[in-house]
Amino acid sequence: MKLISSLFIALALPVLAWAQAPSDTITVFMIGDSTMANKPLDKENQERGWGQMLPIYLEGAIKVDNHAVNGRSSKSFIDEGRWDKVREKIRPGDYVIIQFGHNDEKAKSLDRYTVPGGSFDANLKKFVSEAREKGATPILMNSIVRRNFPANGIAAAQTDDRQKTWKKGLENYPAEGDTLVDTHGDYRIAPRNVAEEMGVVFIDMNSLTHELVQGLGRDNSRSLFMWMPVGGYEFAPDGRIDNTHLNVLGGIIVSRLAVNAIAEKVPALKPYIRRTVYNLNK
Repeated sequence: MKLISSLFIALALPVLAWAQAPSDTITVFMIGDSTMANKPLDKENQERGWGQMLPIYLEGAIKVDNHAVNGRSSKSFIDEGRWDKVREKIRPGDYVIIQFGHNDEKAKSLDRYTVPGGSFDANLKKFVSEAREKGATPILMNSIVRRNFPANGIAAAQTDDRQKTWKKGLENYPAEGDTLVDTHGDYRIAPRNVAEEMGVVFIDMNSLTHELVQGLGRDNSRSLFMWMPVGGYEFAPDGRIDNTHLNVLGGIIVSRLAVNAIAEKVPALKPYIRRTVYNLNK
């Protein structure tokens, strides 16, 4: 059954209603990578960044301005001038959600690679300091978990994307184990350290999504990620197996985890968060 249903379409409609928001509207800026980014909707594309789905949980004089981009690290986001463009738009009273790590850890990509405890932390501190200079409240997050269930006895490489996009048919997919194994290492710890040092709200999205995916288990967790059947969708006629990126359902559920954590840790935003519209227990 296709993941996009009348329910999901209805949930997405509030995003369109904010195209002309009042001038006093609070803006929640989002900077990060593909796991957060807005994805195109053409050709029945089922991929969604969790930031793309966040607006369905918000109401009132608040909007999301999502600047997350596929493939970006904290370094490339700065070097390409993307952070400068966000900073120019920030007004006092706004918020900036910062989530990097997936691409910072790629040592073979010198235009993206950063070092946790070093350049990675420095970039996060830059985002925090400059957001504050503009009167905004920064919120630091670490990366959401990859769906990584290596076969029993096989250790997962820290930055191994071997199984990110699998195109050799489900019948040839490598055997999986029962335990979800972290792939982010110190990149999930660095944002917490920076948050503690600078007195910033920190939301541990890695732990929240690790608990979610491990709780669902090896097989059921596939329903959150881009496991697409052959012939099921126009955008991927040959099928697709991707354990990094979320589908529509995954985007909705992970954004719910984020918004619930925001409601708890940022009381000023709680009045703008609508009652949950999706029950994780069903």
